[in-house]
Amino acid sequence: MTELPHNSKSANSRSRQKLPRIGITMGDPAGIGPEVVLKAVAEEEILRVCRPVIIGDAQLLAHTARTLDLTCGYDIIRRDEALPAELNEPVIYHLDNISGYIEPGIESGAAGKAAAGYIESAVELCAAGVVDAIATAPINKRALFLGGYSFPGHTEFLAHLTGAEEYAMAFVASNLRIVLLSTHVPLAEAIRMVERDRIVGIIDLTHRELRRWGIERPRIAVAALNPHGAEGGLFGVEEASEIVPAVEHFRGVEDMNVQGPFSADTVFLRASRGEFDAVVACYHDQAMIPVKCLSFGEAVNVTLGLPFIRTSVDHGTAFDIAGKGIAEHSSMVAAITLAAELLSRADESGRAVEA
Repeated sequence: MTELPHNSKSANSRSRQKLPRIGITMGDPAGIGPEVVLKAVAEEEILRVCRPVIIGDAQLLAHTARTLDLTCGYDIIRRDEALPAELNEPVIYHLDNISGYIEPGIESGAAGKAAAGYIESAVELCAAGVVDAIATAPINKRALFLGGYSFPGHTEFLAHLTGAEEYAMAFVASNLRIVLLSTHVPLAEAIRMVERDRIVGIIDLTHRELRRWGIERPRIAVAALNPHGAEGGLFGVEEASEIVPAVEHFRGVEDMNVQGPFSADTVFLRASRGEFDAVVACYHDQAMIPVKCLSFGEAVNVTLGLPFIRTSVDHGTAFDIAGKGIAEHSSMVAAITLAAELLSRADESGRAVEA
């Protein structure tokens, strides 16, 4: 587990004076991560808001650039070297942790282990104040497992690395924010996780994080689990036994505005129209269906509860198109720009993230 400094503000001081440094992990080297990262950091809108530090393998990135006719040729910083005090263009933080040839589109333990190494290094760089936030390209959960890591995804892996006890996966679209009560678990288990205390904790975490993003009094809605909010118990009991008591917990609490449970077939539409600042969803697909219907390719995954800002793309490794040069990089651009925006909001609100 990475030890995080308790009172280090060097990164935030630097970010107020200059463009922030965003550590961008390359993702699974056999997926579309290398391609979308190279495409994203070449965009002018990225260079206007941050200084990208690509964390990955310089040789594979160079090969990807040559094969797909992409811009690369960036300065290479090796693991035992310090990053320059001044950065004017993207740099590659080279780990040299790939042994042998990685074939695009092929799941492997070697690729999964390499991808895990990029995440670990990104956390180390954030902890040292070398980068101000992290934006991650996609990983493959099976490859991660084959590489010796038993985490279902980035969220749990990052929580483990930072020692975060209260954390959650969230998605931010242009007009919608959703926080997940559970992530990659079977639906039967997700239903069992709809518990009062867990809901209270997620609501509290959501409130704190939204305030850190500059929303002074967040309006939080909680989605119902069952159809039509269970219709007074006709279609289920979880609303009455777990969700309502969780919402009632915040009644009368200063600066807390929590409502629900609201039927899931309307609450996300209401939030997208501006009625709520965020919705707490009961399980993975309940959240992901509205996110991907409204903003696929432009939504951003955000991990709440970490000691730094971490954003990610809203898609997977897309092995079927890896190495073909046709991957869309808009979500990677959105993830990087949101990380920079959240850093700016944190500084302006006086609730800067400790790196």
